[in-house]
Amino acid sequence: MTTCTQFIVARDDLQQSEFVDIALPAADALPADGLVVRVDRFAFTANNITYALLGDQLKYWDLFPAPQGFGNIPVWGFGEVIESRRPDIATGEILFGYFPMATHLLIEAADVKKTGLRDGAAHRQGVSPVYNTYSRVSGDPAFAGLQGDYQALLRPLFMLSFLVDDFLADQDFFGARSVILSSASSKTAFGLAWLLHTHRKPVRVIGLTSGNNAEFVRSLGCYDEVVTYDRIADMSADGPVAFVDMAGDAALRATLHRHFGDRMVYSGRVGLTHQDASPGDKALPGAAPTWFFAPDQLRKRAKEWGPGGIDQRFGALWAGFTESMGPKLDIVTGRGTAAVKQVYLDTLNGRVKPRQAHMLSLAE
Repeated sequence: MTTCTQFIVARDDLQQSEFVDIALPAADALPADGLVVRVDRFAFTANNITYALLGDQLKYWDLFPAPQGFGNIPVWGFGEVIESRRPDIATGEILFGYFPMATHLLIEAADVKKTGLRDGAAHRQGVSPVYNTYSRVSGDPAFAGLQGDYQALLRPLFMLSFLVDDFLADQDFFGARSVILSSASSKTAFGLAWLLHTHRKPVRVIGLTSGNNAEFVRSLGCYDEVVTYDRIADMSADGPVAFVDMAGDAALRATLHRHFGDRMVYSGRVGLTHQDASPGDKALPGAAPTWFFAPDQLRKRAKEWGPGGIDQRFGALWAGFTESMGPKLDIVTGRGTAAVKQVYLDTLNGRVKPRQAHMLSLAE
């Protein structure tokens, strides 16, 4: 009998974590259309901490059940089918998609096509379909080796960057010609900065970051200006600005709104890596802070652009982005329970250097 090792965290205290072993059913006991997938490797970034922080609100905890009071943080990665009840899905096939931090995943294959499939398990149906879809990528060089690492580390975040960029452009940047990004060293932020810098001129892109990360952010080459958090008061307050909040830091958001006043024509919240974020924004001058909800923009463009329209436009930008920005990252591989726990805690507590990008596996 195959045993699955899972890394789970306390939902009310993310500093607490443990490993649990769960027995998986034998091949002849699998449900109809069942697959057992061995998780090969997965990316872990600050975005996964956002998944945990919003686990209840956005139902991320529902995707991969865990013992009472605990949750399994979803991650993007690769798995190999090792048992299959589907004649059209062979053992040895490689899947790319959303996995638990675990050694294995049981999938109830549905909507099987040559290019992919969906997990039809009942507990997974309350979230956006993108989180239940798996691409069949065996033999595809775009998902192999280093390119595969880029897919797991950057593709989901760059899709978010792509949708924010498209939303801002669709709104003509709310009249702003400068866009300020907090957490400028984060992958979602510099993905958006790259899109704005290379395709939305003359929009000016300003990155906010800590003093420790400023050198890295400048080295990216996609920000017109880099400002450390302690120098916000020195920023020019002339002209309308749009703010894309990748951090969710309430104090920072308030400082920016008060500095720019009515010139803050858009304030959108995208990330939530700061755990002390507060919704108390009603009294701030300038545009009221609002959440950017990516599925809304995705549905809008899917309707307007038609079948394949999003993938075509995204794909045309993805190749240029990875060619330009991928080499600026140092990909660090970690295997085993100790490595996974260490990277999780380092990411949760802000100890990961921005240049580092982690690919992990629970297999020793």
